[in-house]
Amino acid sequence: MILYHGSTVAVPEPKIMVSERLVDFGTGFYTTTNREQALRWAQRVAQRRKTARKFISRYEFDLDAAGHVLSILRFQEPDEVWLNFVCTCRGGREPEQVYDMAFGPVADDTVYTVVQFYENGVYDKDEAIKRLKVEKLYDQVLFHTEKALQFCRCMGCEEVQANG
Repeated sequence: MILYHGSTVAVPEPKIMVSERLVDFGTGFYTTTNREQALRWAQRVAQRRKTARKFISRYEFDLDAAGHVLSILRFQEPDEVWLNFVCTCRGGREPEQVYDMAFGPVADDTVYTVVQFYENGVYDKDEAIKRLKVEKLYDQVLFHTEKALQFCRCMGCEEVQANG
């Protein structure tokens, strides 16, 4: 499986990072199977850090081998379990599940508005899930432990322009 990471620096050796921001699946190293999504991430990080440099790092991940030894959470769609997991992680709380990796939809800013309305009681669970299902959701793959990163091999890093 090919994975991408977008940032303002090349990342030939991924590391588990504790973000200053609360993110969808908790702490770790975030990747995606979608190069365009990685480019969007690089652009957002560049904006926050006020720099023009953007990089996409590409990795090969051995899902077959990893699947035999890692605890992997998989969210196929934004359902109730995914919604509660994202709310827990973005709320700064530790999820009950023990996991090395998590796969699932990204709660970008548009999607996260729905998540916030759900958390604040504006939307009930059914309304939130209905609204999430009409959004075009990209995927994210989180490496949550060093053990998981052992199955990830860098295939190269490239500096990209604004339009990728």
